[in-house]
Amino acid sequence: MKLLYHPDRKDIQLASVLYALSDPIRLQVVSEIYNNGERACNSFNVPIAKSTLSHHSRTLREAGVVFTRVQGTQRILSLRTEDLNARFPGLLDSILKAYEQTEKPEFVQEQSDENSSAAE
Repeated sequence: MKLLYHPDRKDIQLASVLYALSDPIRLQVVSEIYNNGERACNSFNVPIAKSTLSHHSRTLREAGVVFTRVQGTQRILSLRTEDLNARFPGLLDSILKAYEQTEKPEFVQEQSDENSSAAE
């Protein structure tokens, strides 16, 4: 099995983290992990192909934002909160707080509407 690249804490670069978090899909994925804990790659409800989600997951992993572990045929994503806070104190919290306070992309609003309808 191919080993997945994860940068060491000391090698996480600010520009790479900011780039990884600049995409709305990747930011949504990170927000979901932050709010709900680690998640399987196939559990994200995003309007993109699996291959595109794999690309986004790889970008987040190689930037040092998430850790990916293989469990059977699944890839489980978790945030590297401790590493990010050690390198850039408060950065992740600030970005995610700002994200939660802004208007969400259309696909995120649609998910919220669907979840609200299912709960009723």
